[in-house]
Amino acid sequence: MKTRRDIPAASSRPAESAPGTAADAPAASLRVEAVTEDGRPVDIRVELAGRSLTMLGSGGARRELDALRPLLAGAASATKTVSLDGLPVLLGCGMGHALRALLERTSGPVAVVEKETAIQQATGVLAALDPAERERVSVVCATDPQEALRALSRWQAAHQGTRFLPVALPFYQRLDRAYYGYLREQLAASEHFDFWGRARQPRFRGKTPRVLLLASKYFLIGEIIGACKALGIAYELLQIEDETLARADFVQKLLHAVLTFRPDCCITLNHMGVDVEGVLMDLLARLELPLASWFVDNPHLIIHLYSRCVSPWTALFTWDADNVESLRSVGFQHVAYLPLGTDPQRFCPRAGGGAPAEWRSDVSFVGNSMIYKVGMRLKKGRFPRALLLPFYRCAAAFMASDTRSVADFLREDLPDVYAHYMALPDNEARLAYETALTWQATRLYRNGCVRELLPFSPLIVGDGGWNIEFRHDARKPRLLDPITYYTDLPRFYPCSAINFNCTSKQMKGAVNQRIFDVPATGAFVLTDWRPQMEALFEPHEIVCYQDKAEIPDLVRHYLAHPEERQAVARAGRDRVLRCHTWAHRLKDMLDEMRRIYATPTADAPRQG
Repeated sequence: MKTRRDIPAASSRPAESAPGTAADAPAASLRVEAVTEDGRPVDIRVELAGRSLTMLGSGGARRELDALRPLLAGAASATKTVSLDGLPVLLGCGMGHALRALLERTSGPVAVVEKETAIQQATGVLAALDPAERERVSVVCATDPQEALRALSRWQAAHQGTRFLPVALPFYQRLDRAYYGYLREQLAASEHFDFWGRARQPRFRGKTPRVLLLASKYFLIGEIIGACKALGIAYELLQIEDETLARADFVQKLLHAVLTFRPDCCITLNHMGVDVEGVLMDLLARLELPLASWFVDNPHLIIHLYSRCVSPWTALFTWDADNVESLRSVGFQHVAYLPLGTDPQRFCPRAGGGAPAEWRSDVSFVGNSMIYKVGMRLKKGRFPRALLLPFYRCAAAFMASDTRSVADFLREDLPDVYAHYMALPDNEARLAYETALTWQATRLYRNGCVRELLPFSPLIVGDGGWNIEFRHDARKPRLLDPITYYTDLPRFYPCSAINFNCTSKQMKGAVNQRIFDVPATGAFVLTDWRPQMEALFEPHEIVCYQDKAEIPDLVRHYLAHPEERQAVARAGRDRVLRCHTWAHRLKDMLDEMRRIYATPTADAPRQG
């Protein structure tokens, strides 16, 4: 038996809405009557501005399903699943017949535009969806049609710009033609909108490139932004909030930026923003948008995760020239050497003013002892006894070896250990062992070099592990707690007559940050020689030791000859300002990206 139940006039909030839907406002007042059968609603009658409208009437469920018929025309039977080439948008939720048919016979997402709160309350269609169905349905409740379109556009962008497939339920077209009729026209027109054609464009055609930065909390993003400003390069930030990469909201923001900002390329550090499944790489390839990924840490401790992310639309840049060929060998076509640099606005001579008196010293070293880092890595790795027993012997041998790769070193010099290393359960476990071995080698090397400074009562800024390292020495360094890179180090370096440097064993041929930052402040640095240094500095611009036995004589000499020390510092600063700022590095990167990807049309990138 059918009965009628009055529903209150529309309220200003919908019964429920999906994440990401637009804000809504009160609709025009309407009176809703639910026609029920055996206690459940089967039809709706509304009174609005003197008109009385029935949602289904004598047509029943067929009235809704007929509107859906063109979309599901590919089905041979009522139970066959249909693969849609687009995103279905129901203009009105109705009694749920069309919505249920879409959910049952398709597998993708569905949008529902329904601004009449009272009708939602009367039908209960959205409230009756089970959690799995609710996950697939995005509800747009905005009363402003422009805001509704914006919400739908955001939803579309989150699904890679796939075209809309609008389904207009007749009742809603009669109920509010200005709203639902307008949306039907706009969405129907967008069926033929070529999102990818609009997103793709020739790259690097302008004199100055436009850069989309995939930004994280990584410390060098600020330097790249500063370099963009120094070079007059237009940039936009796409913030990566956490390590959950290639999420729907991240993809949505990326697609929006591509359409509105129209970048020539993206830049990221250490592959931040790149998901291991290759979703971002596939998306960038479809957009024909090149990505520059600059590795400022050992890429082989990171890149193993991304074996499915090799793409001609990605160019890798590495701070260590020794990594270029090994990165190419795993399939990356475009790989270039790009060393570190410095920010001359932050690291400058005037930065030393107002420094604490305790920072003053003849010789100083800023660095971690690596004791605790090695211990934590070994504890976390839970390596087998066959690898733990020879661990310290292996690390000492690797420290003394010229071989760059831990795996190559073990295979060539310690085949028995290499066999156990290869027996680890996966590549991630092997890389964890490589990291532990490299850190222990760095600890031994750093300890041996810094120990040569003990006759000069050095100041060490670092962790408490240094007290353990020198607990048996009669002469001990003065130790200060770690200081911050951005606010303290620019003021700290000018406080030392000699800033000492010894490079990590993860980079046996490359140079670290300190040999650029210290000269930029006008201070003097004594560093270990590295092969790649010769392409960056002339001999009179930097002082190096090739063996730790040389350290005491060099320290003694340059403490006794301040005029020579100052001349080297001046020459080093001049070289850094001419060649080694972050602006220089960004220009070199973008010049290389232009060489690879600049085309007069949106054709595939040139190879080579």
